[in-house]
Formats: sequence, structure tokens, C-alpha cells
Amino acid sequence: MHDAAKRGQVGTPGALAERDAQVFRAGIHLNRLNNEFEDFLFGRIDLLLGKDGKKGPDGAYTAVEPADGAVRGDNTADIAETLHIGRIGVLDEDYSPLVIDWRAPAAAPFYRATPVDPGRVVRRRVIRSKGRRVLGVEDDLMRPELTASLDGRTLPVIGDGALMAALGQARSHTMRDIVSSIQAEQDLVIRAPAASITYVEGGPGTGKTAVALHRAAYLLYQDRRRYAGGILIVSPTPLLVAYTEGVLPSLGEEGQVAIRAIGSLVDGAEATLYDSPSVARAKGSYRMLKVLRKAARGALEQGSAAAAGQLALDEDTEAPAVTRAPDRLRVVAFGRRLELQAPELERVRRTALGGTAPVNLLRPRARKLLLDALWAKSGAGTRHSDPELAAELRASFDEDVTTEDSFLAFLDAWWPELTPKAVLAAMADEKRLGRWARRILNPGEVRRVARSLQRDGHSVHDIAMLDELQAILGAPARPRKKRELDPLDQLTGLEELMPVREESQRERAERLAQERTEYAHVIVDEAQDLTPMQWRMVGRRGRHATWTVVGDPAQSSWSDPDEAAEARDEALGTRPRRRFQLTVNYRNPSEIAELAAKVLALAMPGSKAPSAVRSTGVEPRFSVVRQGLERTVRAEAERLLALVDGTVGVVVAMNRREEARRWLAGLGDRVVALGSLEAKGLEYDATVVVSPAEIADESPAGLRVLYVALTRATQQLTVVSGERDEPDTAGVPDLLRD
Repeated sequence: MHDAAKRGQVGTPGALAERDAQVFRAGIHLNRLNNEFEDFLFGRIDLLLGKDGKKGPDGAYTAVEPADGAVRGDNTADIAETLHIGRIGVLDEDYSPLVIDWRAPAAAPFYRATPVDPGRVVRRRVIRSKGRRVLGVEDDLMRPELTASLDGRTLPVIGDGALMAALGQARSHTMRDIVSSIQAEQDLVIRAPAASITYVEGGPGTGKTAVALHRAAYLLYQDRRRYAGGILIVSPTPLLVAYTEGVLPSLGEEGQVAIRAIGSLVDGAEATLYDSPSVARAKGSYRMLKVLRKAARGALEQGSAAAAGQLALDEDTEAPAVTRAPDRLRVVAFGRRLELQAPELERVRRTALGGTAPVNLLRPRARKLLLDALWAKSGAGTRHSDPELAAELRASFDEDVTTEDSFLAFLDAWWPELTPKAVLAAMADEKRLGRWARRILNPGEVRRVARSLQRDGHSVHDIAMLDELQAILGAPARPRKKRELDPLDQLTGLEELMPVREESQRERAERLAQERTEYAHVIVDEAQDLTPMQWRMVGRRGRHATWTVVGDPAQSSWSDPDEAAEARDEALGTRPRRRFQLTVNYRNPSEIAELAAKVLALAMPGSKAPSAVRSTGVEPRFSVVRQGLERTVRAEAERLLALVDGTVGVVVAMNRREEARRWLAGLGDRVVALGSLEAKGLEYDATVVVSPAEIADESPAGLRVLYVALTRATQQLTVVSGERDEPDTAGVPDLLRD
């Protein structure tokens, strides 16, 4: 800031601009330091002497394995290098590293060293702090057989293990980063090269979502220029977005990464509704693509007067722009009245629609074909044999016709500009949808889809349909709005010298970020839940991107995984894929994981559940409804609130969400009620799963959804059974018995 102030005293416009730029950069850096102050320095590794003396760009020695003789024959050794690991790198005044950025190559041993493969690491220390106060220190010995010395003193060991300490912390309603407790198999995914497609599978609790977020921060650190086009992270639900959105700023990255729910990918539309499983299957399948194509073109077919009126809806009103489509065109040209009747207009329309361009972009083609038909009817083409004179006459004819109000009004009514929302609204008419979906959807599906589109709002499946319609219809080119002058220019009179102020680099970056529809890297979280139509929507945002796809087939809520896999492969293309498998469950204690594995065996026979790394000794509790479901669920939630310090999640079938929220009213913000499909990716200290049978029966993928619900708890699980669950004398429901 002192240097910036000096520049401001020079008095030239260039010096003032340099001062402002320097202050801006300093402000960004200060903001980053403030964001990272919480738990800023979280790790340390003490290393043996390496095989060579080479240093990397971050100032640390690059050797992975210890030098010969680093460990003496009596199993003693000296610590040759100590590195401190933090959220961002910090250098001293001589540019020597004080803190190594967690994404730097030198920090990799902090995450990858294990007692089986320790490399040069002797001790790994994790430091937990709040502000300036250290809350705890946990050490892991990678070479427990060694007696290591640092500055002549034996290396001390503190705590019971960093990972177990991290797993035991209470959960809140927002996700914490795992930067201090990343494990070796997770680190391999985070630091994997970005080229082509990285595909990651892992069961509940393996850290898939956290790995995806940390990978975004790592990629930006490694190649910021390459990913200046932005990174998109697609999450299945708004709840998961809210849960995770604070992680990236804490990792030293924000601004370049967009986290979006699948129902928020289309500008101007937001998913607020849920479809029934049968409606979701119809809307999400590949079959809907054929329906949408027919709907977009059928809206312009001859005889669909009501459709034309509906589809020309003004976006700001509910009144149609026209009441019926015209079936006759009359114009005056060269002093003659010319007329095209319905059959002629129908032929023109069919010819125009024979093109492959989006419907809205075919309007100029339709306009030209109308003019051709009128020109032929006028007979003026035979007046001149000279090509130049004939061309001048035709140009004059086109100008006469296209400046007539009657022609312009006809074109607007006969070929209206269609919008995705208007076409979707037209599909709410059951008879019209029946014509467009004939031999594609059955009558029951037509009826249910049309009724679902009559609701006020959109579902996640409607959002994918809107995006598809945008591609089918196309957006006509709009004249670019004139940029407004900067108020500072107006105050200083600079607008006289610079009538149009050039867009600054920062302003251009902000504008492009707002307008961005394609990204340099796309990360899909919980990818197993995407429908074929949703894969098409996400694929459009990463046509030229590299990808990270994170999912678990055993947790899929989509009823036809094979169809979704086909759509996924189409979206990702033929680029090579690198596959990783996460095998360790860090969330659930073994007691809960074993119960959930019984449902996994029913949902996907032969699938192997991830291995739980800890046991609490607390078995899942089973409760039977005896005095009403509301009283039972509330009592169990109150019991768990008294037992855990963090959050309690109550998971119910989707049709009971609002009901369950009323049951829990007044219990405070530590408890939350959520539908089975909303629970994906979230975790709580304790959960209450209400009526496993209801959750399992609500869709063809119900058993997989139940598996997800049973794997949300980090400490305690209660299962509440009703009559449909057929509990035994111990209260264990039929689906969870051996």
C-alpha cells in the first residue's frame, strides 16, 4: 500500500492507473489472507535426507525416497527437512518458503505417505486452530520403528491420530474442507492430470464430493491460464450446493469456479418442484427428445391456430400476441394485389422446415420462400431477359413487399418467434401434447406430463427440457446494446475525449463469467443421478472441456442406468478416460455401514460396500410407531439432539417432506427434515430414517435411495418403522433383517 501511495503522487494518468491496479491486487491478497486465517496453517511433515539435493520451484527438496544412509543401522535418523503446510503459500522476505501451499508438489507427501509407503516422511502433524488459538495437535508416525532426532532432541508424538480426530468432529449444516485430512487414495484423484476424462467411483462416505471440490482448487493452482474459461461443478440438489459452497473460498479459490445445482443451469429458470417418479421417467428419458422436436416444429404447423397464439406469448404477460394463425397472405406490389392461399402457405412452411437449422433461425428462410412464391405469382420474372435488370426488378419487388405493414404483421403471426418457456407451456395442453407425443409416450404418460406442466413452477426435469428446447429453437441474433459511459468519465469531462470507454480487462472477465455457457473443466458430482436429458444439458456446457465425473452406481436414483450411461458417453465423447475407485468409508461407523450393506445387497446384488475405518460401539436404534408417526419421529429427534453436539437429519419419503417439517417445528436449527432424494451427498451427526418401506416403494430405484438415506450419519442412526415395514419384535423392519 505504501508503494501504491508513492505512485499516486507522480501526477500522471498512467501512474494513477498503476496505483489503482496495485491497490486492487493488494485488496484481493488481503481478502485471501483474511479468508484463510481460520485454520491457516494446518500441517507439518518432518522428512529424512533425500537422495539428491535438488529443490523444486516451491523451495522444498524434490527427492521422494530417503538417501542411502539416512537411516542408521541402529534404527536412528536425523530429520533433515521440516515443511509447514497451509491453505496458501507464504514466502519470507528472501522468498524462502515459510508455508507450502497444500496444492504444491512438495505438499503431496503430507497426504500420500503411509506406514506401508512412507517415503521420506517420519512424522505427519495436523494442527487444528481457531483464529490465533491452537485447539489440538495430532501426530501420525509413518516410520514408528525409527528413533528420529530434530536439532539433537528426540522427535515427540502427540495425540491419537489426525484422521480419527477429524472424523469425530461434530457436523454443521455446511461442509468443511478436508484439506488437513485428505487420505492417499483421495489425493491421487485430486492431483490426477486433467487431460481428457477422470472418472471416480466410490460408495457413501468415501469423500467424493470433497474430492471434487479440492480437485477444482488444485487444477486452478496448477494451470490457472488453462482454466481461465472457468470450472463448473454440477451438484444434484440446491441443498448440496448450499452445503458445499463455502469450501472453495477456504481453500484459496473463488471467482473462477461456479457451483450449480442441476436445476439451476438455465438462466431465468429455477427448479422448485419435484415430479412423481412416473413423470420423471417420461421427462428424463431419451424419448422426450423426440417429443420436444415435434413440439417445436408442430407449433408452426398449418392449422395449429391455437398453438400459434399460445406460443407467441409475451414473456411479461399472460395474454397471447395473436388469437389465431393467419391462413392467407395478401400484399400489394407493383400496383397488383398478390395472394397466397392456405395450401400454398403450407407448402412454403414444409419446405422451410425441411432445413436443419433451429426453428427460430429458419424464419429468414421462410421469409425468402414467401417472397419467392409471391414473385412467381406476380409474373414479373419474365419481363426482362437481361440478368442485371431482372435482379434489380426482383430487389425492388422484395423491398416493396417487405416494407408493407401487412406482410410484416403476417410474418410475425404466421412464423412467431418461439421461446422455450412458451413451447413448454403449450405442452401443458393434453390434446396438443398427445398429437406431438403419438407413438412416443403412452396415453397415461401424456396425461401425467401435461398435468405436471400446468403447475406454477418448474422441476429439475423441466429445466433440462427448457435447455433442450433452447437448442432446438435457437436464439435470433440481438443488436448489441450500447455500453453506458462510466460515471467517473462524465464527472471529469473525459467523455469528450473518449466518447466510448473501452472495457477493462476486469470488466470483460466479469461480463464473460456472467454470460458463460461453456467451461474449460466440468466436474459432475453424484453423476449416477443424471437422466439422459440432463446429461445432454450438462454436455452442452463442456463441449471442449476436460471432465471429472464423480459417482456411485449403487446410489443411483434414476430408474434406467443403462440409458443414462449411453447419454453420458455421448456427452463425454470418445476421449480417453482415467478411472479411480475410492474404497474407504470415512463417514459411517462400522455399525451403521453394516446395516446399510444389507440394503445394498438387495439393491445391487454382488456390489461391495466401502470399508468403514472406525467403530463407535453404538448400534443403530429401531423404533416402532405406537402412538402416531408424528409423536414417534419428534421424540426420536429430541433424543438424538440430546446425544450429539451437531446436526440431526430426519429423512422421509418425498411425499412426506412438508409433513415432516411440521412435526419438527420448534426443535431448533440443528435438526432438519428432508426428502429421500434431497439427502444425497449430505451428512449429519445423527439421522432418523422414517419408514424404509415407504422410501423403497416410491420409485423403481427406491432401494438404492434407501441405501443413501441409511448412510448419512457419522455417529448415530435411528430407524422408525410403521405397519408397512413389518417390524419384528425388536422393531427391525423387514428390509433390514438378515
